Amino acid sequence: MSIEEALKKARDSSLDLVEIAPKADPPVVRLIDFKKFKYEEARKERVAKKKTKEIDTKEIWLGPLISDHDLAVRVEQARDFLKSGDRVKFTVKFAGREITHPELGRQVLDKALNQLANIAEKDGEPRLVGKALFLSLQPIKKGTRHEAKDKESSKEKV
Repeated sequence: MSIEEALKKARDSSLDLVEIAPKADPPVVRLIDFKKFKYEEARKERVAKKKTKEIDTKEIWLGPLISDHDLAVRVEQARDFLKSGDRVKFTVKFAGREITHPELGRQVLDKALNQLANIAEKDGEPRLVGKALFLSLQPIKKGTRHEAKDKESSKEKV
């Protein structure tokens, strides 16, 4: 139909003439209420934005001489954070002359990592910055653990 006929039809039905496919031959247009269309589009975007979860990084402080029970409590906190999809950053703070034995801090981080091995993986190696030792953990993706086991088993067979 011609452009004039389409415009007349749009005015008669009090709708807007919107071009859908301009590169088609002939161009494709549609009769719609443009304000309603924009509102529906914005509503879909809001719903999609609600469904996305922002990943936070939760920091847990430890000491190099922390007791086993205190470490277990902090590891349980980390487990809850990881299960909710957040990342966890363990920080071992050294006070005074404790910095002369950074291996104690690494041992504490290793214990924590061993207890969380089934639900978390480390982002990198522990980093000593100033008087603090940092280790970041992220939750294991659903299929990642099985893929890693499959790779290990295939290497053993060879």
